[in-house]
Amino acid sequence: MGNVCYHCGKGVLYGRTHTHHRGVAGGRWKKRAPKVQKIFRANLIRLAIVEKGKTIRVKLCASCLKRVKKDMKDGVKPFVTLAAVKTKAKSEVTS
Repeated sequence: MGNVCYHCGKGVLYGRTHTHHRGVAGGRWKKRAPKVQKIFRANLIRLAIVEKGKTIRVKLCASCLKRVKKDMKDGVKPFVTLAAVKTKAKSEVTS
């Protein structure tokens, strides 16, 4: 599966960063601005969803998660349902 969104498939993009400064001596390209390779990663959040009656853990990007929360708030049926993740708490026995 890797680092991709469960719903939209958003993942890693490759690009370049570029500093914006002029060259020396009136804009000549003798010492031009360097371009460096960069990795742009998606903002993925791990959470549990309910799909076909089963709870599964997936990664959703922030924009898909925002859409699900908005749809649940507005009463529209979202593409997935968020599951309430239960934390395991130790119960203390009193005697």
